[in-house]
Amino acid sequence: MPHPFRLRAAALTACAVLLPALLTGCGEDDDKDEDLTEQQLSWTDCPAPSEAQGGGPAPSPLPGGRGEWSCATMKAPLDWDDPQGDTIDLALIRARSSGAASERIGSLIFNFGGPGGSGVTALPGFGEKYATLRTRYDLVSFDPRGVGRSAPVTCLDDQRLDTYFQQDGTPDDSTERTELLDSTEEFNAACEKNSERVLPHVRTTDAARDLDLMRQVLGDDVLHYFGISYGTELGGVYAHLFPEKVGRAVFDAVVDPTKTAEQGSLGQARGFQLALDNYAEDCVSQSEECPVGDSAQEVQDRIAELLKDLDGTPIPGVFPRELTQSLAANGILQALYSKDLWKFLTDGLAQAYDGDGTILMVLSDSSNGRSENGEYSNVIPANVAINCADDEPRYTTEDVERRLPEFRAASPLFGEYLAWGMVGCTDWAVPGAAEHPDVHAPGAAPILVIGNTGDPATPFEGARKMVQALGTGVGVELTYKGQGHGAYNSGNRCVQDAVHRYLLDGKVPETGTVCS
Repeated sequence: MPHPFRLRAAALTACAVLLPALLTGCGEDDDKDEDLTEQQLSWTDCPAPSEAQGGGPAPSPLPGGRGEWSCATMKAPLDWDDPQGDTIDLALIRARSSGAASERIGSLIFNFGGPGGSGVTALPGFGEKYATLRTRYDLVSFDPRGVGRSAPVTCLDDQRLDTYFQQDGTPDDSTERTELLDSTEEFNAACEKNSERVLPHVRTTDAARDLDLMRQVLGDDVLHYFGISYGTELGGVYAHLFPEKVGRAVFDAVVDPTKTAEQGSLGQARGFQLALDNYAEDCVSQSEECPVGDSAQEVQDRIAELLKDLDGTPIPGVFPRELTQSLAANGILQALYSKDLWKFLTDGLAQAYDGDGTILMVLSDSSNGRSENGEYSNVIPANVAINCADDEPRYTTEDVERRLPEFRAASPLFGEYLAWGMVGCTDWAVPGAAEHPDVHAPGAAPILVIGNTGDPATPFEGARKMVQALGTGVGVELTYKGQGHGAYNSGNRCVQDAVHRYLLDGKVPETGTVCS
């Protein structure tokens, strides 16, 4: 994790596997007068994911043998300020509704967040979880512009990324600070060199306009939408731009739209510290002895000591790479996204205390989009590009050093990593759009906004801020008292029933509903 990139968060819950494609469609369009809203999509069998999407096999048949996944590409303007100009191809995936045609509502479009996650690879991984929603909707997801097969941002090659992610993300002196800043500058310069054409056009407002084009091409009068993590920000921006086109929408694992990048990072430091506190308490409460420590405080102390030791002396990881302090911290962060991964965190820490960093490195690789064969998806380049295009503030080393005490207080373990992440966009080639997104959407249909009290990546308070920012009568708040990133995919029956009643039957839950 040395990249000072903002963890808007692995949108896919961390239990999901993050599955250089060609920059298709960026040449001159043959017919500049083509009305893109009238294009006909050609749905075919889905290919195996590209390297930028994460690789792996083509999606398996739908559960129960009821249909197949199909894929298509949709043309969209490269520059929405010049809609008759060059186009790019956006990759889509769909599972047709399993219910009676007379009961079909329309398409339900998913964004699993990141930013930078491939929706084309993510949706099949969650296919069974959304079987109930599929009874009345075609399930649709996509690779947003800059991601996967949709004009992907590319930066460093795989070998240089290995070196890059091993670097120290918490510099202790001027030499290490210079190394971190030089490495960040090298990464950003490679992004500009390899993706100069697309970098100015990957803002969330661009993706929101793509969503509205997608709605029209799919034949829907309004947008039915399920956004998770950064997907809630994208959904909020869409609602602001097209309030009259909002259909039934759910926001889960909600990004606080009122915060700057700095405030968001500080909130995440508190969120991941809370998740670490909960993990430590859970470990020592088990009937079997916790191999990480005898008390919750000892668990945290031993983790801190491990990271301190790794700062000077890395240990063997996945051969031939070594587990550095930054890779270990990143692996721990990845495991805190989901309670289902806590057992792997315990095993990984116990293993690391014995001098073997394999498990923690595998967790870190998952976060960074590295496959077993050493190839990287473009999840991190896309994450950086979208965040830097969105976020107007540019921070200096002096800004970081001034705020370090507050970040350390928020999280003794993770605060410094997230503080140094603030310099990631300082020399980015494209100026940021705004301090924070505008999601005010007067007149929009009700949007169900779900906050998880134990969410490390999108702290619970963000849900209420989103409700307030959407405006009176739009946001409907639901609280889930749980652990991990997000609520619906936790399997909690109360949350799922509320979502189903709204998306399937149009019944809005009472605002302030609490599920536990």
